[in-house]
Amino acid sequence: MDLNAQRAAVRPLLAPSAPEDALAAYYALYHDPRRTRLTLHRATANQSINGFVAVCQTGQDLFRPLVVIRAPDDSAVGNLLHRALTPGRPYYLIALPELFEAAQRFLDAPEPSVNRIYRLDPARFSAARTAEINVLVEEKRDSNGRFRWEIQSGGEAVAVAGVNWRSPFCAGIYVYVEPVIRGRGWGRAVLRAATGGLLREGLLPLYLVQESNLPSIRLAKAVGYADTGHREIAGQITLLS
Repeated sequence: MDLNAQRAAVRPLLAPSAPEDALAAYYALYHDPRRTRLTLHRATANQSINGFVAVCQTGQDLFRPLVVIRAPDDSAVGNLLHRALTPGRPYYLIALPELFEAAQRFLDAPEPSVNRIYRLDPARFSAARTAEINVLVEEKRDSNGRFRWEIQSGGEAVAVAGVNWRSPFCAGIYVYVEPVIRGRGWGRAVLRAATGGLLREGLLPLYLVQESNLPSIRLAKAVGYADTGHREIAGQITLLS
């Protein structure tokens, strides 16, 4: 089965426009086909697909492929991981909490983190305009042709917002602000510009943030993002022999 047929087979397992499925759907269904490998699971040979693992090479980490998984039970999790991954090789797994917990029986996962999934609330976004910082935000493209929004100081980008991934439905936003200029509201300015740019393209902006990163959570809320209540667990893993 080629990748297009595999993607068609796993599509019913995902809701690409739902925040809790959006990242997994991007990597399984829309990520560069040259850098995506799917492993499928069936309960029996004659039944339809009920689980998968996607292993993806990304520009963010050339040495640790990113892994997403959907599976109906713990047995399927183990089966998929042993078929899809190479023992001892490092990967970066992002999974729903119950699937990450099941996967830990088969993995070395020393420091997983819990990520909150925030989605834009358009009403809050509109209300937050009154607090918009009056500073020049430039819209540019990075080396891969992806849009990014930045503020420069001294010829250097000191506050940047961009897109980690984007599907036809959703996009995951990142923000970075140099430590020396934090507290000026520039992070809010670039995040607001990035959010507006994605809305104009008809995409749902999502903001994934570690539960321990309170400044980033405050930033998301200030711009109009709301906690969906959904969580993902992420971290480096290696498959046990």
